[in-house]
Order: sequence, then C-alpha cells, then structure tokens
Amino acid sequence: MNYYIIAGEASGDLHGSNLIKAIHQTDTSATIRCWGGDKMQEAGATLVKHYRELAFMGFAEVIANLRTIFKNLSFCKEDILAHKPDVIILIDYPGFNLRIAKWAREQQIKVIYYISPQVWAWKENRVKMMKQCIDLMLVILPFEKEYYQNKWNWQVHYVGHPLLEEVARSKAQQALQQPSHAKPIIALLPGSRKQEILKKLPVMLQVSQSLPDYQFVIAKAPGVEEAFYTGLISSYSNVSAVSNQTYALLQQSTAALVTSGTATLETALFHVPQVVCYKGNEISYQIAKRLVNIKYISLVNLIMDREVVKELIQHEMNAANLLTELKKILPGSTQREEVLQQYKQLASVLSAGGNASATAAELIKPFLQKK
Repeated sequence: MNYYIIAGEASGDLHGSNLIKAIHQTDTSATIRCWGGDKMQEAGATLVKHYRELAFMGFAEVIANLRTIFKNLSFCKEDILAHKPDVIILIDYPGFNLRIAKWAREQQIKVIYYISPQVWAWKENRVKMMKQCIDLMLVILPFEKEYYQNKWNWQVHYVGHPLLEEVARSKAQQALQQPSHAKPIIALLPGSRKQEILKKLPVMLQVSQSLPDYQFVIAKAPGVEEAFYTGLISSYSNVSAVSNQTYALLQQSTAALVTSGTATLETALFHVPQVVCYKGNEISYQIAKRLVNIKYISLVNLIMDREVVKELIQHEMNAANLLTELKKILPGSTQREEVLQQYKQLASVLSAGGNASATAAELIKPFLQKK
C-alpha cells in the first residue's frame, strides 16, 4: 500500500514515527511519504516537508503567516495528486489537516485521522465536517471515544496513548548523556517553538536564582540552534541544557516546569512532579480565553478531570508564583506525594487502551483491505 502521512509538530513526528514502524510490521510492502520530522524519516518514510516550516502557534501568529500556510496547503495537495496514495493518514495538527481531509474527500482518497483534533475544547462544530470527510478516526484519550459516541453518534476507536510505549522504551534503555550533576535536577521544558520559548523560558530561569542548591536543565527543542539558548542562559550559574535527551533528563529530574501540551503528560508518566506553564501572545490569549471551552490546559488534569498539577496561565505565570508552586512539590512535601499517587492512577487509566501504534496499525490494515 502507498501511504501519505501528515504531522505538523514535534509530538506528531514522534507518534508518526512509531506508527510508521508498526505499519511496516503489518504491511511489509508499504511505501510511505510524509510531512513530519527527523523521527518519521528515520522510521522509513520519505520526508517531503519538515514540521519546522509548518508550526505557527496562536491566533495572531497564524494570521500573520496565512500566505505561507496556504502556499503549503497548495503544495501538499499537488504532491498528494502526484504520488496517488491509497490512503492519507492525518496526525493531529487540525488547522492544516482538516483542510486536507475535506479536499481528500472531494478527490475520493481514503482518510484516516490518528490523534483527534481537540474539538471537545473548541470549534466543536467541526465534528459535522469531520464525520463526512474522515473514514476512520483513531483517538488516544480515553474520554474521546465516549464524547464522539454519545454526543455525535460517531463510532471511533480508542487505541491507547502512544506516549506509554515511548516512555516505557525510554525507561528501559536511556541514560543522560552528560556528566551526572552533584545537585538534584529541576527540568525546564519551555516548548518546541522559538516564539513560545521566548515567552516562558526567561520567566522559568528567574526561579533558578532562588534555588541555588538545584541544577536547572533545559530540554532544548529539536532544530533550534545552540546560540538561541546560549544568549538566554549565559548569565545563570546553575543552568545548563541538553539536546535530544528530554526523556533521559526527566528520568533524573526531581521536579519540572513544563509548558502546556504533550510535555505535561510525558513528565507525569516519568513520575516527575511539575508546574504547568502557559504564556503567549496577549491577543491570542484573549481570543483563546473566550473561545476555548475546557477547565484545564494540561493533559494530565484533562484526563483525570481534576487538578492534579498546578497550572499557571498568562499573567499568573511569573517568577514569584512559579517559585511558590515549585517549592510545594519538592522532596519532603505532602503535596509531592499526593501528585505521585495521582500519576499512578493516570498511568492506569491510559494503559487500558494497549499499545497505541500497534493497535492503530492493526485497525488500519483491514480498513484498507476493504477496497
């Protein structure tokens, strides 16, 4: 079979790479062309465009880059038509991928969506179009299956969360590839895009000055040049950074300051107490505040449907608040132990779905054989 897979972010690249490996197990003759990143390419796909060229975060940023986005859409459609795939597999990245899904339906190309857009948070009316354009929906959050079934009468498939397999693999084989620190480590995960890193990392770094007995280690984003971080951290004595070692870093960390997104769940699965941070463009934040219909911004809290980890959003994300909340989860605190117990429950809830990549590949195979 000829597959065309589209992912537009670092997390999509990770999950896409594991899906590609699983597809090769179920379809040894598979040829795969993709939009994604280094991991998907290493898994055996032909990389058309890297996600670094695609990722625009926030309402204002998207509007400012509309010309580039539409140019990418046109190029993607042309490339799909030129290579005539049997199926298009879309991974999250809804602003781009839902447009491709609608267009693919018009071209009579089968569409599979792996990792659902978060329509339960905002733009819920998109589900009507999704039902018409998506032939097979594979979801990774346990509450999504019930949401689609009960509210929209749409039978989707819960395959488990792909981070479980990735974290388990990391725990079994990774070690931090740098000298061990004499001080306990606090991990800083400020995001994958320059614009969000610039909003959050300077605030995170201020906290390091108040905790000299800890080493603060930044997980650098793939593809962001060394000089970008050097300029930000040069004046801090107990701050360092690692590249392509986020999971290894988390394995050695005592606590973490984490930007909202997939990283919050990764941190929880490594049993690292965390403070979740969000700070963005003020215009984008004000628009999102009025449109997004969710109680929490972290996946940990959303899945558990309660506040397991503290969230500091926009103006609340300042150095004083970060320090206060971080101290609450350092060793010796009651709150730290409570968070760790909640993490165990979280892992149990997610593990009910099984191995996400393998399950997804096993569902994709018979679906394509129906042709």
